[in-house]
Amino acid sequence: MDFEFATAARIVFGAGRFKEIGAVGAGFGSKALVATPFKPGAGLYARMKRYLDEQGVQMVALPVSGEPDVGSIQAGVALARAERCDWVIGFGGGSAIDTAKAVAALAPQTGPIVDFLEVVGSGKALSAAPLPFVAVPTTAGTGAEVTRNAVIGVAERQVKVSLRSPSMLARVALVDPQLTYGAPPEVTAGSGADALTQLIEAFLSNAANPLTDALCREGIQRAARSLPVVARDSQQAAAREDMALASLFGGLALANARLGAVHGFAGPIGGLRPAPHGMICARLLPLVCAANLAALRLRQPQNPVIGRFDELARLLIGDPQARAEDGIVWLESLIRELRIPGLSRYGVGEADLAALVQNAQQASSMKGNPIVLSEAELSEILGRAL
Repeated sequence: MDFEFATAARIVFGAGRFKEIGAVGAGFGSKALVATPFKPGAGLYARMKRYLDEQGVQMVALPVSGEPDVGSIQAGVALARAERCDWVIGFGGGSAIDTAKAVAALAPQTGPIVDFLEVVGSGKALSAAPLPFVAVPTTAGTGAEVTRNAVIGVAERQVKVSLRSPSMLARVALVDPQLTYGAPPEVTAGSGADALTQLIEAFLSNAANPLTDALCREGIQRAARSLPVVARDSQQAAAREDMALASLFGGLALANARLGAVHGFAGPIGGLRPAPHGMICARLLPLVCAANLAALRLRQPQNPVIGRFDELARLLIGDPQARAEDGIVWLESLIRELRIPGLSRYGVGEADLAALVQNAQQASSMKGNPIVLSEAELSEILGRAL
C-alpha cells in the first residue's frame, strides 16, 4: 500500500460561517481579487464586500459569466496584476472557483498560459508560488474548493483541459451550506449529480486508497439520500448540508485518487458544445458504470473492483442485499427523477462521436478508469447518451 494525501491548508465548514471570510483571509493582504458571478448590489456580493470591509480588505471584482477559458483567465491575470492584488477569492460555483484558482496560480508566472496546460500545452510546472487562494463555494457539486487543478476551455481546440499543480490547493476552503440555498433547481440537480459522480468514480478508480475510500463511502451515502430531496426542495437544511459535505468529500477524493470515463468524456463534450458539466456527468454515469462492469466481468473477472460495484449498490440503496446491477438501476432512476436530458439536447450528434471518443481517450481523467475501454465500448456509451 503506497499513497499520498494532500488538501487545502485549512477547511472551514458550517452553516453561517460565510461571515468569517474577512477574518479568514485578512492575513493574506489588504486587497483581494474576487472572481464571482454575483453582480454588485446583489445580496451575496454585498455581504462579501461588507465582511471584507470590516477587516480592512479592499475587494476587486472579477466578473465570471461562464466556465473559464483561456481568454477569461488572461483577463483575470491582467486585472490581478494591474490592481496588485495580494490574494484571490473564488466565490460562486465551480466556474468561479476554477477561475480564481487559475488566476492565483498564473498571475506570478511568465510565458503564455497555454504552456502550463495539460494535453494542448506542455504542462509546464509553475515556477513561482501562486497568490494565496481562498475558495467559497455557493453550489454543492464540483468540490473545486479542495482540488489542485482548474478546468479551462481552449476554444480553438474545442476541448477543456486542466491547469494542475500541488501548489494550487486553497489556503482556506470555506464551505457554508447556507450559500447553496438560492441555487436554481437545474443547477442543484446538475451540481449534485457531479458530486455523486466524482465520489463514485474515485471509489471505483484504479488509484483509490483507504483515505479516499472512507470519504467516498460517507459521501456516496449522503448524496444518495439527499440529492433527490434538494432537487425537490432547496430549503431542506439537513439535505443541503449533506450535499455540501458530499461535494467537499468528492473534491478531496478526486484530488487524491483519480476519476474515470465519465469525466474523461466530460471535458471533450463541454469543449465542443455548451453543455453544463453536471448534466453531462449525470447522463453518462449509469452508462459508464454499466460498461465498466460488463468489461471487467468479460476481460478481468478476478478484478476486485467488481466487488466494489456490489458495495456501491449497497451504499446507494441502503440495502445490504443489493447487487451491482441494482445500483445501476438506481442511478438510471435517479437521472429520470432529476430530469436529466440526453446529450442531443445540447447539440451533440452522431457526427461528433468519433472525435469525442478520440479526445476522451487522451483525457487525463480516463487514466483513472478501472479498465481500459475499447473504442467500440466508448462509442456505444456516447451513442446511448444522446
